[in-house]
Amino acid sequence: MPTRKAEAVWEGNLSKGKGRMKFGSGAYEGAYSFASRFEDGTGTNPEELIGAAHAGCFSMALSFMIDKAGHTAEHVHTVAKVSVEKVGDGFKITSIELDTEAKVPGIDEKSFMELAEAAKKGCPVSQALSGTEIKLKARLII
Repeated sequence: MPTRKAEAVWEGNLSKGKGRMKFGSGAYEGAYSFASRFEDGTGTNPEELIGAAHAGCFSMALSFMIDKAGHTAEHVHTVAKVSVEKVGDGFKITSIELDTEAKVPGIDEKSFMELAEAAKKGCPVSQALSGTEIKLKARLII
C-alpha cells in the first residue's frame, strides 16, 4: 500500500499569520488562517480536511460492507461535521458527526443500520480518530 502525504506551511504568528496546505497528489492546494479555522474567514482548515477524509473513508467502507452483505449501493452520501472547541488552554476536536444516507435496493433497515455502525467503527479514518467521539446518523433511502 502506498504512503500518502500532504504538507503545510505557516508564516507569522497565530492570530495574524497565514498558511497554505496541499495534497501530495496535487488534487488540492489552499490557504488557511486563524480566521478560516476559528471564525468565519475565507479558506480551509485542518478540521474541514479531516471531515472530508472521514466522510470519504466512511462512505467507501459502508459501500464495501453493503457489497459483502450481498447488496449494491446505488449511492452513499456522507457529511462529516467536525467540532473543535476551546478546552483548557488550547483547542480540541471534541466530536465528529457522520450524517449519511444511502440508496440500497433490497436491504432492510435493520441490516443497513448494523452495516453503517460497523463501517463507523471499521473505516481507517475512524480508527485513526478513535480518541474523538464519533456519532452516526444513518438513513436508508427507499
